[in-house]
Amino acid sequence: MTRSTTDEAAAPPLPSPKERRRLREAKSLSEEQVAAAVGVTRATVRSWETGRTSPRGRKRALYAKLLAPEPAAPPTTAPPAPPVPAAPPPAPPVAPESVVEAAPEAPAQASAAPPAAPPTEAAKAEAQAEAQAGGPGAEAQGGGSGAEAQAGAPGAETHAEAQTEAPGAGRLSPAEAFDELYARTAPGLVRQAYLLTGRRALARESVEHGFQLAWQRWPEVAVDRDPAGWVRAAAYEYAMSPWHRLRRSHRHPDAPPTEPGKQALFEALLDLPPAYRRTLLLYDGVGLDLPETAAETEASTPAAAGRLMTARAAVAERLPELAVAASPAEQSALLHDRLGGLARAEHVPVPRSARAVRTGSENKARLWTRAAVAGVALLIAVTGLTLHTAPTHYEPPISPAERVGGVPPRGGPQKLTAQDLKLQKSLSEQLAHGPERLVPQLE
Repeated sequence: MTRSTTDEAAAPPLPSPKERRRLREAKSLSEEQVAAAVGVTRATVRSWETGRTSPRGRKRALYAKLLAPEPAAPPTTAPPAPPVPAAPPPAPPVAPESVVEAAPEAPAQASAAPPAAPPTEAAKAEAQAEAQAGGPGAEAQGGGSGAEAQAGAPGAETHAEAQTEAPGAGRLSPAEAFDELYARTAPGLVRQAYLLTGRRALARESVEHGFQLAWQRWPEVAVDRDPAGWVRAAAYEYAMSPWHRLRRSHRHPDAPPTEPGKQALFEALLDLPPAYRRTLLLYDGVGLDLPETAAETEASTPAAAGRLMTARAAVAERLPELAVAASPAEQSALLHDRLGGLARAEHVPVPRSARAVRTGSENKARLWTRAAVAGVALLIAVTGLTLHTAPTHYEPPISPAERVGGVPPRGGPQKLTAQDLKLQKSLSEQLAHGPERLVPQLE
C-alpha cells in the first residue's frame, strides 16, 4: 500500500513558509481566496504559511501552482499594432473559484503574441505540475499497490474529467468510466482493507461491496469530487461492521506474517480500536491530511489528532524504530513505509473483474426490487383478505362473568321423607276412578 498521490520525491517543491506568504501577497490574493481555490479552510492556509503543516497530494499541487511566480512574457516580433482610439475598460476582479484557472492566462493577455503562437512555458509548467500531482483526484485514490505507485498511476478523477481526456476526445460511457476507476483503485483498496481487518476474504468482499454500491448510485458517484474516496469510505464501513463477528468465516483474523517485524506491526494494528486503526491507516498509510481524515472518520479534527497520536504511541511500543524517530514527520514516513511493506508482502486476493462486479450489483439490485414488489403484493393481499373477512358492524363484546352474592335461599317444599315417598308411589300406581280415590283406605 502506498500513498494515493505520488511519492514525496515526485511531489512539487514548495517555497519556505515566509516565502509562501510573500508570494500570495505579491499576487494580491487573500487567505480566503487561496482557501477557496485549493479547497481548504482559511485556518489551513494560515498553518501552511506558518510552517505548522504542509499540504499533500492534490492540494499540494494546486497550492504550488497558485504560488508559482508568473513567467515573463516572451518577446514577440509581431508588427506594432495600430493606435487604439480608447483604452479598454478594466477587467473585473477575479473570483476566488477561478484564481487557479486565471493565473496562467495573465501573461498571455498582457503580451501581444500572435494567435498561432506556440504554448508558453507557463502552460508547460502547469501540465507538468498536474502530471506530477497525479491528476485532480489523485489524493482520493486511497492508496494503491506498489506497482501503481511505481507506474505513477493517477488518482481517481471525477466523471466529467475522466470523460474528456483531451480536446475533441470521445466521452466515456458510464460502464467504461466505472471500469477505469475500478481497475485503478480496486487492488490498492483490497490491501488497505486487509490492513484494516486482517482478513483477506473480508477485504476482497468489502471492496467489491463498495464498488457495487457505487455502481448502483453511479449518477451520484460520477459527479462526486472524489469518487475513489466515496468507494473507500463505503468499503471501510462494510469492513468494520461488527456483524461480521457472527460469521464463522470472518470470526478470527488470518495468520500473521512470519517475519518478526511485520508480525509485530500486524498484531499492533489489530489490537487498536477500529476508529483508531482507521485514522492511522488514512493519515499515515493513505496519505490524507488531518481535516480529510477527520471528515472521513466522522470526527472533529482535534479528536482525529488525538486518535492518531494514541495509535502511533501504541504501535511504537511494538516497533522500537518508531519510538526513536526524531520528529512526527519522520515517524509518519517510517510508519508509511512499514504499512506499505506489510501490504505488499502479503498475498492479498485479486478482486474480480469490473464487469463481474457490475453484473453482481445489477443482479443484487434486481433481486431486491423483486423482493420489494413481492412484499408489497403480499401486503396488499393480506389487507384485502382482512377487509373481506372483517365484520361490517359493531358487535359489543360479551361482559365478563361476575359472581352474584346476597341471593336468598330457594323456597318451596322441604325434602320428602320416607313416608311421603311411599304415599307418592302408591298414588302414582293406583288408577284414578273418580271421587272415591279421595276416600282414605283403612287397614
